[in-house]
This record gives sequence, C-alpha cells and structure tokens, in this order.
Amino acid sequence: MPEFKRALVFGASGNIGQSICQTLATAGWSLVMQYHHNQVVITESITELQRQFPEQEFQSLALDFCQPNLNYTDILAGCGDYQALVFAQGTTDYQLFVETSDQQIRDLFQQQLFTPMSLIKTAQNRLQQHAHSRIVFIGSIYGGVGSAMEVAYSSVKGAQSSFVNAYAREVAANGLTVNVVAPGAVNTKMNAEFSEDDLDELALEIPVGRMAQPNEIAIWVKNLLATEADYLTGQTIYVDGGWLK
Repeated sequence: MPEFKRALVFGASGNIGQSICQTLATAGWSLVMQYHHNQVVITESITELQRQFPEQEFQSLALDFCQPNLNYTDILAGCGDYQALVFAQGTTDYQLFVETSDQQIRDLFQQQLFTPMSLIKTAQNRLQQHAHSRIVFIGSIYGGVGSAMEVAYSSVKGAQSSFVNAYAREVAANGLTVNVVAPGAVNTKMNAEFSEDDLDELALEIPVGRMAQPNEIAIWVKNLLATEADYLTGQTIYVDGGWLK
C-alpha cells in the first residue's frame, strides 16, 4: 500500500491554489484546503476531488491569515498528520507607496509572512517526524526585482525569500526542505483589473510571449514535494518565462 501523504494548502481557493490542489491530488496527496472568503469554491473543489480520488482525504479549513495571535496549535491539531505546508495565500495592493496605508502594509506582512512563520513554528516538530517533509511558499518575481506600484507587496515577497534562505539552514539536516516558487506574470484573477491591451503589452515583454497558466506554477510545487527533492532547499525558483530574473 502506498505511503499516506497529506499536505496543507493555504490559499487553496485562489487560481494558483486550486491548480496546486488538483496537481497534488493527482499525485496521490490528501489535502487540507484553507480558505478565508471563498467557501463555495472549496466546497465544490472537495466534492470533485473526492469523486476523482475516493481513496484520498480532502477537508476544508477556514482561517483569516490577517488575524494575529491565533491559536495555531488548535488550528493544526485538526489537520491530522501532514508532511507538507504550501503557502499560496496572498493578495496585492496596486497603488503608489505613499498612498498605501500602514494598515495595508501590516495586513500584507501578517497575511503572507507573519502568520505563515507562526504556523511553521507550530508545525515544525510534526513535520520533522517524517523522513521527507516540505514547506513551499508561492512568492513572486517582484521579491527579487521589485515592482513600482507594488512596493509593499514586493517587500513582503523579498522577505519570504530571505526567511526561507535562513530557516532552511536550521532544518536541513533532517529532511525538511523549505523553498519558494516565485512566478512571473500568471493568468489569475489578481490581474483582472488590467485591460486586455495592458496584458497584451505585458506578454510582449516576456520572452516566451505569454503569461503563465496556474498549472505551470503548480507543477513546481509538486516537484518540490517529491521525496526525491531532499537536496534542494533554501532556494527561490523563478518561474517567469525568461522575463525579469
């Protein structure tokens, strides 16, 4: 009988999160799928995944990542045994930095760095009980090169990569790897505010000539979660079509 595998996918209701869930489920993973607002998306997704993969387990987890000082022990206690954490949650605020409020900045850091760090501290002992365990962040190319109009977001994504680089060194000796998959431009709802002309102009800047599809990001998460991936840790992998990095 194959080894039981369970991953916690945070931000599972987003376009990239949904693709990660489908890709991991196809690879034999059971999933805990976190959401905040989009319960309907998760409910429908679980129904479909259970139909496709009846021998695996799929459950939902409602959690607001912008809320500090949560009881992370209780949250994770309801998730069963798990070998992987995937942090795909996150939003951006597209505006000049001087127009970005302090609360917006705090929310971005809480959602995409502080809450994940707290969850990781709580989960570390359980993860390290497994011979192969994984943590993957969905970062951004802007964490490496920065983006005007997304200064706070770029700062958070850069901080994710710095955290991963440092933390991976602490836990590398016993099979826990920690990495970032940093997409370039991806065809998701985050880009819905841009016009078709804007998106066409963006595609012209990308050497492969188009934006990525979510499944082209999800495959790298699947590869990092494989048992054969023990030797890659502390890295930010830029999946950008040859664009900025």
